[in-house]
Amino acid sequence: MYAPGTESLIKQAREIQEEELQKFYGRVLKQLQSSKDAGGELVDSLQRLHLIVSATKYARTLPPELSKKLQALLRSPSSPEQFHALSSAILRESLPLSAQSLSIEFNQDSRALSYLASVVLSQAGRKEDLLPLCQHLLRSLESRQPEIQPPKHTLPILSKMFTFSSLLLSEDQVNLVSRKLADWLRYASVHQGASISSGGFFTSPRTRQPALMTEVDGAVAGDFFTVLCVGQNYTDDQWMNMYTFSMVKSWLLTYNTEGSSNVDSDDRSEMDSSVMSMVSATSSSSRLLPPKERLREKAFEYCHRLIEQSDRKALKRADAELQKACMVEAVSVMDIICSEDASYVYRAFPCIKALHGRLSTDLAFARALLPVAQFYLNHSETAAVDSEAIFCQLFSRFPAELFNEPMLAFEFVHFCLHNVSVLQEKVAVYRRSFPNLLKFLAWNGPGLISEFMELLPSLLAPDTALELLHTLLDLPCLAATLDLQHRCFASGDMWHVILESKWFIFFTFICCRVFSMHLQTLCKLHPPLIVDQYKELLEFASTTTNIYSKEDFYTHLVWVIGEYLSLSYNPCCTVELITSFFEGLEAVLFEITQVRQSASPPRYTPRLLTVLMTALAKLASRSQDLIPRASLFLSKIHSFAHSGPVEICFSEDDTEEIITCAQELNNLLKLPNVAQFVLTPAAQADGPRWHRDTNTALPHRMRAISSLLQNHSSFLPA
Repeated sequence: MYAPGTESLIKQAREIQEEELQKFYGRVLKQLQSSKDAGGELVDSLQRLHLIVSATKYARTLPPELSKKLQALLRSPSSPEQFHALSSAILRESLPLSAQSLSIEFNQDSRALSYLASVVLSQAGRKEDLLPLCQHLLRSLESRQPEIQPPKHTLPILSKMFTFSSLLLSEDQVNLVSRKLADWLRYASVHQGASISSGGFFTSPRTRQPALMTEVDGAVAGDFFTVLCVGQNYTDDQWMNMYTFSMVKSWLLTYNTEGSSNVDSDDRSEMDSSVMSMVSATSSSSRLLPPKERLREKAFEYCHRLIEQSDRKALKRADAELQKACMVEAVSVMDIICSEDASYVYRAFPCIKALHGRLSTDLAFARALLPVAQFYLNHSETAAVDSEAIFCQLFSRFPAELFNEPMLAFEFVHFCLHNVSVLQEKVAVYRRSFPNLLKFLAWNGPGLISEFMELLPSLLAPDTALELLHTLLDLPCLAATLDLQHRCFASGDMWHVILESKWFIFFTFICCRVFSMHLQTLCKLHPPLIVDQYKELLEFASTTTNIYSKEDFYTHLVWVIGEYLSLSYNPCCTVELITSFFEGLEAVLFEITQVRQSASPPRYTPRLLTVLMTALAKLASRSQDLIPRASLFLSKIHSFAHSGPVEICFSEDDTEEIITCAQELNNLLKLPNVAQFVLTPAAQADGPRWHRDTNTALPHRMRAISSLLQNHSSFLPA
């Protein structure tokens, strides 16, 4: 959602008329042609132009002259960076230009080149559109002067380009880039960039002696430079080192080759890992390796050093977060290298195993352990390493304790999707882990539904299908439990959290609405439930406050008590049990129908009152000793219905219905045998024979009592 002011500006930009738009194009063109006006007014106009071209999902076509001026502004090395950024953003949002025309006359200004490249990449429709820019970048990499570094933005742009099309580079060009990447990874300076001191008012500026880089814990960096080395200023080759590490993973995935080793994989798995490590280390000291293999070696060394550096205690929180990110990337790059050349597996496993031992006890590093698990999944068989303990922890502790971490949930589920076939085949605990995995779905909900729809078939098995179905049906309850668990842990006050929880407004709704609709059907199918669960039902029905919080459910419950608490439905139903329920409902009715001046208006519906009176009369008809008490109460309903609070709350029709219901029930109770027949019919009375066969007694009895009752009332029970 945007702020109201922003919404208004976007709406104006979308609804601008063509005539007004053309006038605005002309005004911007005049400002671009006048160099003296290249100030704040031009910035405002370019910002508005960017809003206009980006406010709709349809690209706009700029006038050719205006487009040329924006391209010239973009290429100009003397233009302020703000102009470069705005002109680049406008050209990216306009209709595709000729990428070839954009790609001519590249200059060496790295800032202007990066903005121009972003336009070329956004407008390119085929690899030929990128070739001029690609050739320009590669020429800058071919410089034979080591002291001259290519522009810092070269590698990020190149990375975007080969992601667009891997066929852009020839084999020789791939070797050239691989050779450069290897040098930048391993041979960047360990000294900080030079800083210029003003020297004070009476002295001339002087250059300070560059200091050595430090580790994240403050110690002097004792080995080659990596992204985890800390300094005040960075040299160009250090920037290239950091850019290289950021793109080496995608580079290896795009331009991978088979390993140069001739040892068969079956024989290699039986060799001693220490021997393999020594052989590989000896070969790596030579610069005679082919460029791709040499890049692999230098990238492996770099990642190994990063994992060692990640064990240091960072002085700053930002550096600690950087350590976690570097661990993830380093293990992922090692995984790729080992997949390309299995000889690296034996060198990598001691490092990866030590990393897992260090991180597995701290859940703060959970996301960093996912690539470790991926490494074990891919290479533990090659190295003959047992990985069962790792996956037991992965599929038990992580979802159980970190279900509320959305990024971990996303990455964890995608880890499962990416490796689903291997997990099914090789990880025994995977299919048994669905109760924990579904905690991610219960907590994160809509964000993971499509992923779980794809994942669920892999969790199905003959021995888990039924339990999985029940777990899916219980997802709302699981979500409520997780919510309470999380909030109780945060506050420490369990009951306060439960009462205040939205899941508690949720279960009240479910209980009052959904369960209420099925309660009558349930008791009709199994009438003995009323007697079997009498303690719980009696306690609930005798509690007046349940009327105000769960009226719908309470009404249905009172109806089934009056209908099915009968000897005809359950031989175990006793007079004592009927009396207990009668007294409970009598007390509730007495409390909610008191007539006094200070009484508050009823907070329940007339329907509840008529159902309560009917249930009371039904119970009294089954134990005739209770009839006088029921009749006494029903005779008082007239005065209650005409009391002041009731007349304020109920309509005249409602009041009339209540009085009529009480009078009819009272008249029935005056004839106990008739009342028992009408209010407690036999269990088979709803069968067709009782209504179609004229030889049965029911039609005759119904005609005999038809003059006693008026069956038009909507409040009478069915």
